[in-house]
Amino acid sequence: MVEGIQSRKKTYVDVVAEFDTEGRITPLEIVWEDGRRFPIDAVIEQRRAASLKVGGQGMRYLVRVKGRTTFLYHEQPAWFVEEIVPE
Repeated sequence: MVEGIQSRKKTYVDVVAEFDTEGRITPLEIVWEDGRRFPIDAVIEQRRAASLKVGGQGMRYLVRVKGRTTFLYHEQPAWFVEEIVPE
């Protein structure tokens, strides 16, 4: 591993989402396994894509949480994030 580059792992999370009448899904909140909740400030982009860092594919959402952007994946039927693993 390159110094300063942190590794990542696939972490499944619960997501609170809104479903509209046309079947679109808008994630509203990420719920961590320990119960911590992270409201999503904005969904910046969504498209089908693969996670090159941890594997898996599905609908990839670029979201802003607490002023920082991150990817959130909907890999039917579950949701996951690319969790940073401390060095």
